[in-house]
Amino acid sequence: MTKQQGRQRGKHRKAARKNRKKARKKQPEAGADVIRAAGGLAWRPVPGGGGGRDAVEVLVVHRARYQDCSLPKGKLDPGEKHKAAALREVREETGVACELGEKLCNLTYDTPLGPKRVKWWAMEPLEASAADGASLRPDDPTEVQRVEWLDYSDAWQQLTYGTDREVLATFAEKVLGYRRPGDSGLRS
Repeated sequence: MTKQQGRQRGKHRKAARKNRKKARKKQPEAGADVIRAAGGLAWRPVPGGGGGRDAVEVLVVHRARYQDCSLPKGKLDPGEKHKAAALREVREETGVACELGEKLCNLTYDTPLGPKRVKWWAMEPLEASAADGASLRPDDPTEVQRVEWLDYSDAWQQLTYGTDREVLATFAEKVLGYRRPGDSGLRS
């Protein structure tokens, strides 16, 4: 390799490092530009439900404003921690108080107001009476039109957003021990 070729190679490497550095800076940071949110996948076992993914039900909300079916989630209040926000959002949107379970995942996606980063947890209702459907009442009925328990397959079909299905698949994998949808059984 000649000196000139070596200099050219060095220039290309320097430019590549600079481009990588710029790309890292463009990634959303956990600062003011990113909408911080938290959500929960509330679930319960189905009595006599047998085995498989449909042996559990998950809580979903139907929002008239967006004409969608989703998992309960929402923005953090100023100074609020993600775990507290996740519990609050599930209670406000469904009427069900839950116990925080396993951390499922963090998902970031674009919204019209900018990127939103949501931290997700599995949750179980605190009381059997809260899980029976009698107390499925959102705090703000103008925000959430309907709340219902759906078995895994029905929830998978009805959830509007791929990000919510990603949370559901992560739940099946981490909490129930199943692989991603399409896999046939429990992990060995």
